[in-house]
Amino acid sequence: MNPSHPPLLSTHEVFNQTPTLAGYNLYARYPALQEAVAREGAGWAHDWLMQRGEELGSAQMLEWATQANKFPPVLKLFDNGGNRRDEVEFHPAYHALMSYLQRHGASAGPWADPVAGSHVKRAAFFMLYAEIEDGTLCPTTMTYAVVPALMRDKALAEEWLPRICSLDYDPHFLPAAQKSGVTLGMGLTEKQGGSDVRANTTRAEPVSTDAASREYSIVGHKWFFSAPMCDAFLILAHSPGGLSCFFLPRWLPDGKLNDIRIQRLKDKLGDKSSASSEVEFWGARAWLVSEEGRGIPTILEMGTYCRLDCALGTAGLMRQSVSQALHHAHHRAAFGKLLIDQPLMKNVLADLAVESEAATALALRLARAFDAQSGEAESLLRRVLTPAAKYWVCKRGPAVSAEAMEVLGGNGYVEDGVMARVHRQMPLNSIWEGSGNVMCLDVLRAVAKHPRCLEALAAEIQPALGCDPRFDAFVDKLKDGLASAEHGEVRARQLTQGIALAVQAALLLRFAPGYVAEAFCASRLAQASYAGGSFGNLPGNSDFDAILKRAWAV
Repeated sequence: MNPSHPPLLSTHEVFNQTPTLAGYNLYARYPALQEAVAREGAGWAHDWLMQRGEELGSAQMLEWATQANKFPPVLKLFDNGGNRRDEVEFHPAYHALMSYLQRHGASAGPWADPVAGSHVKRAAFFMLYAEIEDGTLCPTTMTYAVVPALMRDKALAEEWLPRICSLDYDPHFLPAAQKSGVTLGMGLTEKQGGSDVRANTTRAEPVSTDAASREYSIVGHKWFFSAPMCDAFLILAHSPGGLSCFFLPRWLPDGKLNDIRIQRLKDKLGDKSSASSEVEFWGARAWLVSEEGRGIPTILEMGTYCRLDCALGTAGLMRQSVSQALHHAHHRAAFGKLLIDQPLMKNVLADLAVESEAATALALRLARAFDAQSGEAESLLRRVLTPAAKYWVCKRGPAVSAEAMEVLGGNGYVEDGVMARVHRQMPLNSIWEGSGNVMCLDVLRAVAKHPRCLEALAAEIQPALGCDPRFDAFVDKLKDGLASAEHGEVRARQLTQGIALAVQAALLLRFAPGYVAEAFCASRLAQASYAGGSFGNLPGNSDFDAILKRAWAV
């Protein structure tokens, strides 16, 4: 040893630090998701999902996700000659991620190949991907959700569906006819209205006096115009016949750029890799979808599919939160033993795992109701369960990520890892496509306008009755609440939460191991006033070791 150099001090050694969670199979590690995929009709996709799980857990995918969020999109308003450009530039990692999603059918797979279970297969893939990166899911979701509305217009469908269903991701800023694949976005909310789209002021005037013409001139603005580099958008505007839905391309059929002027990109809390913008329309051209005055029903169909993805995306983020917490607890020691061996920490981790599994079960069950072969009963269930699942899963998401971050301590709060990004992302799905109150009011409307929705809901819950007295009592109280008009809107959140918890409990009682269902019923149903309290409150006789082994399978 060189005497001029002092020996390495022990304080300079790095130990008792958790290695980065990478190089693992997201799907293989999650038996609850595998089981949900099988029972909801997509068991045939098991091997395919196993391959995707391996890829998504790779160091390369994690690095792309980090880069896409570290280097957010940049707005280029003008070219060197001073002409309007209205273009957004993305980091190469963003394009790599978008290409991955597109070639695996995340945008339009169920529409291109509508076999039984196709929406469930996509849902599971969407959840797995959401664990890694979420900003790229914004244009992916909107492209997926636009298709049912677009199918209502034969001419638009014939021209655009082949491009939408393409497995090629084409990032070039060119007319759609010159591209191998396209993505679609949406523009609904305005400064003065937000969720109240009837307050919109954007106007649409027919370009021609010909009654058969469906081309309109759009003047107005959108306060949130998501993914402005998409190739076309569905927007709402007031036409002579009322609030209507329009198909707005970025480029016109003659090859000229449509008059969509980007004002600025939103500086958001999270979702950094995705571009959200404010835009103005100065006579932009758009084509009517459906009929004048039918804008809200048309756009709501798109919104329903977006809401499914909100629940799926949050369930994926929940799972990543639990994975990070469990990984950390298996490596970090405190007070003489690993965190995973500490009784109180076991309770917290098991409680998080139960919440995540319940969210996964509910989200995948909802996805089955979207399959084309689902039938009337499933359609009725979808009508009431979509807003209920979106409300409850997304409401629980931030609590899960906050608790998981606390497990990691200060290392979870810094930007070196993924928990800070996950936690910033969590509130978005609760806001997007209708915040909590909007979802709960939608549940009330579903029950009022379609009473048979309650029959479908009862049929979903009924097979689990008799499995647990706490569940039976909870369902009885929920039925009384749904049958009573007392207090109306004031109780909407309580009823919506009750629906979500009842379906989650029914699924766990029927299909999950007994120790998972027992822990859920004891902590979520036994207390009549349960409103999503803090984690770590499972009963002392819960099988913590079994729950944790299931949640972090080797």
